[in-house]
Amino acid sequence: MFFLILIATVSTYGSTDSIFKELNYAMKHKSQYDKNKEKRISRLKKMLSGEMSLLQEYDCNKNLFSEYRKFKVDSAIYYVKKNKRIAEILKDKKLINLAQLQLANLFSSSGKYLECERILKGIDSKKLQKDILPLYYETYGQFLEHYSTSTYNGQFIKQISSYRDSLLSVLEPYSVKYKINLAQKNIEAGAVSIAQKELLQLASESRKRDQDFAMIAYLIGQTYKINGDAKLEREYYMLSAITDIENSIKDNASVQNLALIYYETGDIDNAYRFTKSAIEDAIFCNVKFRTLQISELYSIINTTYLDKESKRKEQLQLYLILISILSLLLIIAIVYVYHQMKKVSKIKEELHLNSQKLAELNSNIIQNNDLLNDRNNQLSESNRVKEEYIAHFFDMCSTYINKLENYRKSLNKKASEKQLEELFKMLKSTTVVDTELEELYKNFDSIFLNLYPTFVRDFNSLLIKDEQVILKQGELLNTELRIFALIRLGITDSVKIAAFLRYSLSTIYNYRTKTRNKAVVSRDEFEEMVSKIGIIPGKTF
Repeated sequence: MFFLILIATVSTYGSTDSIFKELNYAMKHKSQYDKNKEKRISRLKKMLSGEMSLLQEYDCNKNLFSEYRKFKVDSAIYYVKKNKRIAEILKDKKLINLAQLQLANLFSSSGKYLECERILKGIDSKKLQKDILPLYYETYGQFLEHYSTSTYNGQFIKQISSYRDSLLSVLEPYSVKYKINLAQKNIEAGAVSIAQKELLQLASESRKRDQDFAMIAYLIGQTYKINGDAKLEREYYMLSAITDIENSIKDNASVQNLALIYYETGDIDNAYRFTKSAIEDAIFCNVKFRTLQISELYSIINTTYLDKESKRKEQLQLYLILISILSLLLIIAIVYVYHQMKKVSKIKEELHLNSQKLAELNSNIIQNNDLLNDRNNQLSESNRVKEEYIAHFFDMCSTYINKLENYRKSLNKKASEKQLEELFKMLKSTTVVDTELEELYKNFDSIFLNLYPTFVRDFNSLLIKDEQVILKQGELLNTELRIFALIRLGITDSVKIAAFLRYSLSTIYNYRTKTRNKAVVSRDEFEEMVSKIGIIPGKTF
């Protein structure tokens, strides 16, 4: 169970690197957190400027005391003293005692030990109200802790322990303060594992970034320090420090402990940064015992940091001398390179002129190659068409010879059998001619589209969209397409086209004119573009 709590607590706050980054961010924005604190304080101070009763003023002063208590001790003392006067006017013994204890606690933090002791000795704990009795024991215990910082006395340890026991006896066992003080007692008694388990459980139940969490994380860090786990010790001190910074708590110990940890690991830069932050906070808050604690460490770290900076300066001077020498050599090299570049520049100019001439020659060669390729393509196309046509020509001739022979035999049979009427009927009929013409056109369409399969699509691409040719079902080509198919084959004479298609010359002329008027390209270039369809396979217009 304890192991599960440990894993859950650590995983909640991320790895050491992520926590360190978060701490750096908090330190960088410390002034912004302080500004937010000052804004809250300003709002409370504005409330004092209005009309209010003494009790209302007392409550407002108490809130200001709470804001200032670990932010600016002197300001907190000011508002506690105001509350003391109000309590005396009201003759409220409880409020007087509460103000006295708050004042004693602040005197203890600011190093006014005599004043603190005078107040505490002037209070009879037996006559204190039950609800402020915990504050009395807590204040007395903290006074002894603070005082022992400057004047070590073994007797104080027993007294501090005694007052903590008294405090635990009057606190509610379920309260956070009770659990924190119990953990501190267990740590001092050597029951570190018990304290650590309770604190980890308390940390998992606490709200992240509240003031109690800062103390809990700090104590967890102490338990890991005692157990020799430097990694987790540092992580929990960092979590505590982040919480203190975000809450503008200047009376803190975590940053101070981190400074010592980084100093011992040889990270002087971070040690100096944390020490500087800790002593700035202690001076700003006027917490004397913190200032005393950090002063000796600051002196050691600052000396080490200055020695390191001195060595850095010496290294920097050495680097500057080396850089100066290298700069001189670089200038000499630049001058040399400049002269070489001038020579290279002249050579480049000559090469550029020669390359321009070569480019012109290459351009001419490319143009000539393009012309040759065009001619070769045209010749190849022409040869292919000729070969196709020759094969179809012989096939058609053979077919027509066979048909003529069969027709001759049929006529001869009619004549030999004296069937003259049927013979004349066959001679007068145009059915055979019409049938053969239809067969001829089908063969022409089939052969032509076999040679130029994309002709219809390419031809339509030269026409306006609304005027494109739409073939009927079963048609390969219509009359209009056959006219331009013949033009694609090189037959441009309207007389020859009319003879082949058995149309009048004027009909052929009208077809050609009408189609040119529907072109999306120039009318003069239309038939020339038709004649180029299929020269480059797959090309469309």
